[in-house]
Amino acid sequence: MRTIFAVLALTVLLTACFHKTKDDLIQKAEGVETKQQLRKVLGDPDGVDKLGPIEKWTYKASDGTVIFPIIADKVGPSVTGPKETGQ
Repeated sequence: MRTIFAVLALTVLLTACFHKTKDDLIQKAEGVETKQQLRKVLGDPDGVDKLGPIEKWTYKASDGTVIFPIIADKVGPSVTGPKETGQ
Protein backbone atom coordinates (compact mmCIF):
# COMPACT_ATOMS: atom_id res chain seq x y z
CA MET A 1 0.00 0.00 0.00
CA ARG A 2 2.86 2.38 0.81
CA THR A 3 4.44 1.69 -2.55
CA ILE A 4 1.24 2.59 -4.38
CA PHE A 5 0.93 5.82 -2.40
CA ALA A 6 4.56 6.70 -3.09
CA VAL A 7 4.16 6.10 -6.83
CA LEU A 8 0.99 8.21 -6.94
CA ALA A 9 2.62 11.03 -4.98
CA LEU A 10 5.66 10.98 -7.27
CA THR A 11 3.42 11.05 -10.34
CA VAL A 12 1.55 14.09 -9.05
CA LEU A 13 4.80 15.91 -8.27
CA LEU A 14 6.32 15.16 -11.67
CA THR A 15 3.15 16.20 -13.46
CA ALA A 16 3.16 19.51 -11.58
CA CYS A 17 6.77 20.13 -12.60
CA PHE A 18 6.11 19.69 -16.31
CA HIS A 19 2.94 21.77 -16.48
CA LYS A 20 4.13 25.21 -15.43
CA THR A 21 2.20 28.18 -16.73
CA LYS A 22 3.72 31.18 -18.48
CA ASP A 23 3.21 33.21 -15.30
CA ASP A 24 5.07 30.55 -13.26
CA LEU A 25 8.06 30.71 -15.60
CA ILE A 26 8.12 34.52 -15.67
CA GLN A 27 7.89 34.78 -11.88
CA LYS A 28 10.65 32.22 -11.41
CA ALA A 29 12.93 34.14 -13.81
CA GLU A 30 12.30 37.52 -12.17
CA GLY A 31 15.58 39.29 -11.46
CA VAL A 32 17.62 36.95 -13.66
CA GLU A 33 20.29 38.83 -15.61
CA THR A 34 22.51 36.21 -17.27
CA LYS A 35 21.83 33.08 -19.27
CA GLN A 36 23.65 31.00 -16.62
CA GLN A 37 21.21 32.31 -14.00
CA LEU A 38 18.27 31.62 -16.32
CA ARG A 39 19.42 28.04 -16.87
CA LYS A 40 19.84 27.61 -13.12
CA VAL A 41 16.28 28.70 -12.27
CA LEU A 42 14.40 27.28 -15.29
CA GLY A 43 16.65 24.51 -16.56
CA ASP A 44 17.59 23.95 -20.17
CA PRO A 45 15.32 25.69 -22.67
CA ASP A 46 13.02 23.66 -24.92
CA GLY A 47 14.41 25.50 -27.93
CA VAL A 48 17.34 27.77 -28.77
CA ASP A 49 17.60 29.91 -31.89
CA LYS A 50 20.79 31.83 -32.67
CA LEU A 51 21.51 34.70 -35.00
CA GLY A 52 25.03 35.96 -34.52
CA PRO A 53 25.43 37.16 -30.92
CA ILE A 54 21.67 37.04 -30.31
CA GLU A 55 19.98 33.97 -28.85
CA LYS A 56 16.30 33.25 -28.29
CA TRP A 57 15.59 30.76 -25.52
CA THR A 58 12.09 29.28 -25.62
CA TYR A 59 10.40 27.51 -22.71
CA LYS A 60 7.14 25.63 -23.18
CA ALA A 61 4.40 26.08 -20.61
CA SER A 62 1.01 24.45 -20.21
CA ASP A 63 -0.65 27.60 -21.57
CA GLY A 64 1.85 28.69 -24.22
CA THR A 65 5.50 29.64 -24.51
CA VAL A 66 7.87 32.11 -22.87
CA ILE A 67 10.77 33.47 -24.90
CA PHE A 68 13.84 35.12 -23.41
CA PRO A 69 16.10 37.09 -25.77
CA ILE A 70 19.78 36.92 -24.84
CA ILE A 71 22.38 39.36 -26.13
CA ALA A 72 26.00 39.10 -25.03
CA ASP A 73 25.05 36.78 -22.13
CA LYS A 74 22.45 39.27 -20.81
CA VAL A 75 18.79 38.23 -20.59
CA GLY A 76 16.28 40.66 -22.04
CA PRO A 77 12.60 41.05 -21.18
CA SER A 78 10.47 37.94 -21.69
CA VAL A 79 7.90 37.60 -24.44
CA THR A 80 4.97 35.20 -24.23
CA GLY A 81 3.29 33.31 -27.02
CA PRO A 82 0.21 31.15 -27.51
CA LYS A 83 0.12 27.44 -26.91
CA GLU A 84 1.39 25.54 -29.94
CA THR A 85 -1.13 23.38 -31.74
CA GLY A 86 -0.35 20.03 -33.34
CA GLN A 87 0.39 20.19 -37.05
